[in-house]
Amino acid sequence: MSGLEPFGVRLRRAMDERGPLCVGIDPHASLLAEWGLNDDVAGLERFSRTVVEAVADRVAVLKPQSAFFERFGSRGVAVLEQSVAEARAAGALVVMDAKRGDIGSTMAAYAESFLHKDAPLFSDALTVSPYLGYGSLSPAVALARESGAGLFVLALTSNPEGGEVQHAVRPDGRNVGATMLAHLAAENTGEESLGSFGAVVGATLGDLSTYDLDINGPLLAPGIGAQGATPADLPGVFGAAVRNVVPNVSRGVLRHGPDTVALRDAAGRFAEEIRHAVTSS
Repeated sequence: MSGLEPFGVRLRRAMDERGPLCVGIDPHASLLAEWGLNDDVAGLERFSRTVVEAVADRVAVLKPQSAFFERFGSRGVAVLEQSVAEARAAGALVVMDAKRGDIGSTMAAYAESFLHKDAPLFSDALTVSPYLGYGSLSPAVALARESGAGLFVLALTSNPEGGEVQHAVRPDGRNVGATMLAHLAAENTGEESLGSFGAVVGATLGDLSTYDLDINGPLLAPGIGAQGATPADLPGVFGAAVRNVVPNVSRGVLRHGPDTVALRDAAGRFAEEIRHAVTSS
């Protein structure tokens, strides 16, 4: 359909060449204010363009949070479209953080919004919520495979509220988070480089040795920086799966704006710390 190599193949190559760092693009009102920008579309555009200009040519992944663009309506979405296109043109892979989840034709429409090759918001991967049942994600899984894109499925998130769902134990004795990991391992069966179907697993969760994180796919790991986790924590949290971790840093980099050099330097420091932690483990 798109001619793209599978997302997992492209991600593995980007991680090997640029390091595994993912920088979030989270233009919330307080951060715009810290940058001296107005909380309006012009401030949004300036913020997003600055982040892309600073780091898109050197990090593996950029992860825009769609909600912070959507709150400005159609003009905010237009800025998001521009940011996605410019980031991908600079060589970064774009993971759209939209956490979509629904059933049937609605899930299919969400998938088409972000995973169809001709969609204005086409992204290399999309975050999705499986909590209407993993099978509800089938339209997104199918379109991702067809287009060479990927998914990151919420599995073991870092927010404390997540445990009431993700740690709930099923009749078979396995909890819900572990069940999601098992589904993803099945999706990635047979992939020789890296599967395209990943999990969101918080870097703040401590020892996860009771979980099988070897899903032959990427593990998007929020929580580095402002949430309290450090690059040095990654081996202890992810164990043998650490080579497939994509650590996400948002505020830890973004607070250094609007100076592009300062943003670039902050991203470089995190990238080097992450590379050292992963390769030394």
